Amino acid sequence: MVTEAATVAEGADGERRFVAATGPFAHYERSLTEGDDDTVTEVTRFRMAPGMPLVPFGLFYRGALRRSGRPSSPFWAPPEVIDAHAGSTLGALCAIAVVSGYLGTLLTQTITFTADDFDASKATQGTLLAAVRVGILATVVLTAMADRRGRRTMLLWCAGTGCVASAIGALSPNLVAVGGSQLIVRVVVSACTVLLVVIAAEEMPAGARAYGVTLLGLSGAIGVGICVIALPLCNVGESTWRILYVIPVLGLPVLRHMRNLLPETRRFEVAHAEVPMSGHARRFWLLAVSALLLNLFKDPASQLLNEFLRDERGFSAAKISLFTVLTTIPGIIGVIIGGRLADERGRRGIGAAAVLGGAAFTVIQMQSAGWSMWAWSVAASMIGGAAIPALGVYGPELFPTSLRGRANGVIAVLGVGGTVTGLVVASYLSDRWDGLGPALTLLAIGPLVMGILVLVAYPETAHRELEELNPEDAPPPALT
Repeated sequence: MVTEAATVAEGADGERRFVAATGPFAHYERSLTEGDDDTVTEVTRFRMAPGMPLVPFGLFYRGALRRSGRPSSPFWAPPEVIDAHAGSTLGALCAIAVVSGYLGTLLTQTITFTADDFDASKATQGTLLAAVRVGILATVVLTAMADRRGRRTMLLWCAGTGCVASAIGALSPNLVAVGGSQLIVRVVVSACTVLLVVIAAEEMPAGARAYGVTLLGLSGAIGVGICVIALPLCNVGESTWRILYVIPVLGLPVLRHMRNLLPETRRFEVAHAEVPMSGHARRFWLLAVSALLLNLFKDPASQLLNEFLRDERGFSAAKISLFTVLTTIPGIIGVIIGGRLADERGRRGIGAAAVLGGAAFTVIQMQSAGWSMWAWSVAASMIGGAAIPALGVYGPELFPTSLRGRANGVIAVLGVGGTVTGLVVASYLSDRWDGLGPALTLLAIGPLVMGILVLVAYPETAHRELEELNPEDAPPPALT
């Protein structure tokens, strides 16, 4: 939570003062004063690093520091102490992740209402969702530019572009125009997703990288939640889905403020060797195939869920919103526990169990109705959520600085092959078999194979510095 330096001063009255050797604070000082009756008065004053919000970090740290015998690392704190620079970066990244999370789920949440407004079929919806994702081929260009021009610049540009493109989409006269604007949003959001994790991995210490991904996942979920909460607006009128497309404009002032708080990563600023991709082919294809297999099932399950609830279970927009909120919030528990265990005990076992368990419970959810459907959805959310920090950190960990953005951008693009295939197959089979559940049962072969790959082929990266995982980035030996 915080590492204190040695005593920096001792007054005549026996007062001793300590400052933070490291910790996410702009200012930290703890003083101990002995009274005449042998009592000791302890006073701690601190101010969080810029970018780290008072809620929840300031309140959590205040509560922990006020307790005697305070733990060195509460469950909500990083397993390894982070410094002020990393704290500021992480706080700014979380704010941007909220904006990105909203943009990334907007089309998924509203497609059933948008298609209804334009009299489009379920198959057309699946085709549109697939076509929009094909456009992320341009993501490679953006993430490769981040390897040359810096992560900070490209992240802020992508997030701002997504907000503007979404607002323009609110003026769409037909479903094709909606798809065109959302294609741009999807490209920049995909780049944001890559760069958020890359920056977090480069700035967080070795024992807290999964923790950083955990907070990014939770922040992105807040953005998704905002969109879900606003979803009942779609029922007000045939075209009121357009309101949700304008809301991202409110993210522009947030991005402007974060621009002043988000520094460039220290690893990018340090001179690093330019490394060819050819030497990392095994790692690249391992992660690319895994992304394809997971997206084959995960994306149809999430992006066609609203249509499933509305068409097969008769849910209204308000009930869809309630279902999503009540069954997704418990997933926060899975994300937090998964991140903690991934940093402390390793990534592979946690990641494989989360992928396999989450997929199995999702299949059962789609075959259920009534209260059991809600219960299985909660289980899928909690178990599957642990995969976010456990596996999400592998992308930036397994590539050197000069390749980190480009490699992860290409992996994201190749993973879209699974998304497109899954959406098309799920949409076609759900029409043919009169239900989404049987289609997802077939597609669950993807996460099954991926879980096996994680167990038998993934390296263990917990507690290892990025320079140890990627010797190309290690500083040259000192001359003697």
